[in-house]
Amino acid sequence: MREFIKDFIKILKIEKGLADNSLSSYKRDLVKYHSFMLRRQRLDDIALVKERNLRAYVRFLNAENMSANSIKRAISCIRTYHNFLLSEGRIDNNPVLSIDTPKVAKKLPSILTVEEIDKILHFIPKKAPMSMRDVAIFEMMYSCGLRVTELCNFKLANILWDSEMIRVDGKGGKQRFVPIGPMARKNLKDYIEKERPSFSEKDPKTAELFLSRNGKKLTRMMIWILLKKWANIAEINKEISPHTLRHSFATHLLEGGADLRSVQEMLGHADISTTQIYTHLDKEHLKEVHRTFHPRFD
Repeated sequence: MREFIKDFIKILKIEKGLADNSLSSYKRDLVKYHSFMLRRQRLDDIALVKERNLRAYVRFLNAENMSANSIKRAISCIRTYHNFLLSEGRIDNNPVLSIDTPKVAKKLPSILTVEEIDKILHFIPKKAPMSMRDVAIFEMMYSCGLRVTELCNFKLANILWDSEMIRVDGKGGKQRFVPIGPMARKNLKDYIEKERPSFSEKDPKTAELFLSRNGKKLTRMMIWILLKKWANIAEINKEISPHTLRHSFATHLLEGGADLRSVQEMLGHADISTTQIYTHLDKEHLKEVHRTFHPRFD
């Protein structure tokens, strides 16, 4: 049955322009799904899958203690896959349409305060190896609200110095322009002029802005490791990731009075409802201010 997965992944890559990480997730979900149907349900033809088989698969995922969010993602993937098979004439109907997905409670993302971000940047020693690079990375992520993949793939040529903007290659090949603040620009210039040349000479063909000591572009995992390292040294006791800087960027803009549409454009969200989660964070901030300063909370 698995011969259809390859064709499906190819369609997703060409028509939807999904990133490699998303494609890998789809593939993992489908390989697991096919294995279950073959080994547990004894079905060697995808056209034989019925609603009862799918319900058995959902029970199987629940038994594995998968989160509601992960199960929802898996079912969504299988539904899209069966729609593809239907359009290709491989099956006669889509049995996934009648399967309910679990309700997922909205979880507000973790953010850092302005003081916590300042503290992390302050604890990166100026004379430490690659300190200019690390400061420039986190200043840029926070100043521009970048996804970690966008940062890793960011090219030197995408800095528009004269207009004080950067050009970001976002999800699905979509480009957007985002302002970059003076502190982030200063740290970028320091890194580019004083530190990057010693990295880039080891592999001059690398066009990405942020490099490892070997002249290669940084990976998502490396950015995560760097942030955890400096956050731990700064004694920031929160569960944080590079995406936390993006969440903080959006929340702080809204707290400062920015309009939702502008924040949506800077984040590169296709749907404003995705950006609206940060208005909930803003309300939490207001409630905290109220709790802290209102006399009836004594």
